[in-house]
Amino acid sequence: MNSFLEANPRLPSPYRDESACVHAAMARLNDALDWDAATTLATPWVQALRAQPAPFWALESLLREYPISQPEGRALMRLAEALLRVPDAQTAVALMADQLGHAAFEAEGSVAHPVLAGLSAQAITLSKRLLPADEAGAGLLRRWSSQAVVAAAVRAIGLLGRQFVLGRTVTESQREAAAMRRDHPGLRMSYDMLGEGARSDTQAKAHWSAYREAIAAIAAQGVADSPRSSDGISIKLSALFARYEEAQRKRVFAVLLERAWQLVDQAARANIHLTIDAEESQRLELSLDLFEALAARCAREHSGWSGLGLAVQAYQTRALAVVDEVARLARAHRRQFMVRLVKGAYWDSEVKQAQEGGRTAYPAYTHKHHTDISYLACAQALLQHPEHLYPQFATHNAGTIAAILSLARQSGAAFEMQRLHGMGEGTYQQVMHPTSGALGGAQSPPALRVYAPVGQHRDLLAYLVRRLLENGANSSFVNQLGDPDVAIDDLLASPLCPASTPALALPIDLFRSQRNNARANSIGIDLDDPRDRAGLTAAIRSLQTGGLPAAPSESTVAEACSAMEQLQRGYLAWTTRALADRVSALRSAADALQARMPEFSALLVLEAYKSPADAVAEVREAIDFCRYYADQAELSLAPQELPGPTGERNVLSLRGRGVFVCISPWNFPLAIFAGQVVAALVAGNAVAAKPAEQTPRVAERMAALLWDAGVPREALVLLHGPGETVGAALVAHPLCAGVCFTGSTPVAKTIQRSLAAQDGPIVPLIAETGGVNAMLVDS
Repeated sequence: MNSFLEANPRLPSPYRDESACVHAAMARLNDALDWDAATTLATPWVQALRAQPAPFWALESLLREYPISQPEGRALMRLAEALLRVPDAQTAVALMADQLGHAAFEAEGSVAHPVLAGLSAQAITLSKRLLPADEAGAGLLRRWSSQAVVAAAVRAIGLLGRQFVLGRTVTESQREAAAMRRDHPGLRMSYDMLGEGARSDTQAKAHWSAYREAIAAIAAQGVADSPRSSDGISIKLSALFARYEEAQRKRVFAVLLERAWQLVDQAARANIHLTIDAEESQRLELSLDLFEALAARCAREHSGWSGLGLAVQAYQTRALAVVDEVARLARAHRRQFMVRLVKGAYWDSEVKQAQEGGRTAYPAYTHKHHTDISYLACAQALLQHPEHLYPQFATHNAGTIAAILSLARQSGAAFEMQRLHGMGEGTYQQVMHPTSGALGGAQSPPALRVYAPVGQHRDLLAYLVRRLLENGANSSFVNQLGDPDVAIDDLLASPLCPASTPALALPIDLFRSQRNNARANSIGIDLDDPRDRAGLTAAIRSLQTGGLPAAPSESTVAEACSAMEQLQRGYLAWTTRALADRVSALRSAADALQARMPEFSALLVLEAYKSPADAVAEVREAIDFCRYYADQAELSLAPQELPGPTGERNVLSLRGRGVFVCISPWNFPLAIFAGQVVAALVAGNAVAAKPAEQTPRVAERMAALLWDAGVPREALVLLHGPGETVGAALVAHPLCAGVCFTGSTPVAKTIQRSLAAQDGPIVPLIAETGGVNAMLVDS
């Protein structure tokens, strides 16, 4: 285990050129796939499905009736996510009225869902009585009406949930599975106890106990002949440990590995399969390290068991590399692994996190058909290792299923298909028992396993909404299957046509995509990637071994007064500099700060005691401030010609006020310091900067960077010392033309009183003060 305590990358960087990745996937297919033949096989399935639409409760029908691109679909999704957790009837009615009342559930074409239409009508009626300023002492009948509507809505959402969750317990789910097998003998199950992302160790232990009970219930059916032919279980590592993250690697291997091993050991003794579900890309390397540690122990203690499995998400640009790595591990440990290939479940969050984190590229394919190409390439790769990998192909796309059958027929490798409970029944009915045509040649129907979520309806909310989001996209096969306006040829069109550019602007161009000439996004450091964080780690060690530079000496009141006079002289030269020069200085500072991110982040860690993640975020905020205020200055401060009488020319020109005093706090010693200072500078003011006493080194290094970027020393002076002396002297000085302050409300009021007591023009105060407020966040 000790070898895993240091992160050693197995995979390429997640932030690579999408076009290069998809062309590499195409090369791995190597003309092995005849898409025309796959289309020929899948077309009768789609024809039969459209001739016999899915029942109204199936996801395909719900998405056709209420697409999430429309208000009705979004209302349904929000209710499914939130209603069961609302604690009181009145709030629940308000939520229903807000969602259902603005959606046309009673419109023509909605008669297939009378329950929802009825709920909508009642909610609209109640909203007129309950949502406005309601008089006190509502009558008993009104309260009964509210309770009745809420009860009916909860019942309807619960019924919806039952379509996607096999049972509330494994025992209940096993009874449902037995009923399903009466119609489909040989059907296999993979139970998933709905629990992910534990937020406390108490939650994690509860999930672990639920997994143990589930494995025991499956084992009670009798020791299986083979993990392939038996029911099994899927587990999420994030459900077993609240700090399942790269930054907590040692704790992960001390706690999570042992919890996972106890489940693996239990499953091995019962000879059933146990699959580790896929999660977000930032945990991918860590999950592979855990997987290898489990595989190595299995090789020692359960050499005859072949039920350990892993899920691979094809939407990630590293999916092929993961397949290759799992095959390598199987050879190295002389094992056979079960590998579930899925298209993926976290695309939306992966994309948003890459944008928010300022990544250089996306870890996921941005084109839907690129994910399909990756899926097929991974399938081909899996089928090339029959002695080490048992592929489990999870998909509801008829074209993909037909392509998989074609590839498998060529390789002769054993495999199985998988579908989600509540989805794809009609498609797989055609695959397993086609009403017309045949699978082709002497090929028999493949084995089929159902991925079956188990849990209370309150626990399924995140799962259900994710399913709706995945399959409700306009490009989703499930969404388009029931749309008669989508021709079958279009539905089954070949994905094997790589696009040359991403479907989304790269994270660095996030703001540029909104308007021309907008600022570049700052680039972050991925602390989950050892290659990316190496520079920060080295910078921290360098400061630790070399020691922090000596803190600058404190200024006196006399020095503060002298600096104000110097700055007044510098202001006159700086404010007459061309706007383009001032803007250029800010952009140069932003670029220099970006290049020196590890250095500034390390200083924030060691002087301000920030976590590495907070330090990186703060440097990025400072970069964004420089670029944002440069953009705003160009938009707002350039001379503007005003309309006027013929023969008269009126031009509005803006200039700085004089010397601004900028007082910044200790908790954001770089971002707020930089934001205050560069905003004042680009507007043509000179700046007396007084940082917090606790973090003088950060401010000194940022001031030096600004001087190097082109800001004259006569226009920016740094003054250290207590706010009660140095800060007070700067604010009270007669040359003070404005104050920027971030800190406590009492100090802001003291500054306000000091400025108000002075004679002469009113001196503006821009104050950002502390407060502890509640925040209500609503979609």
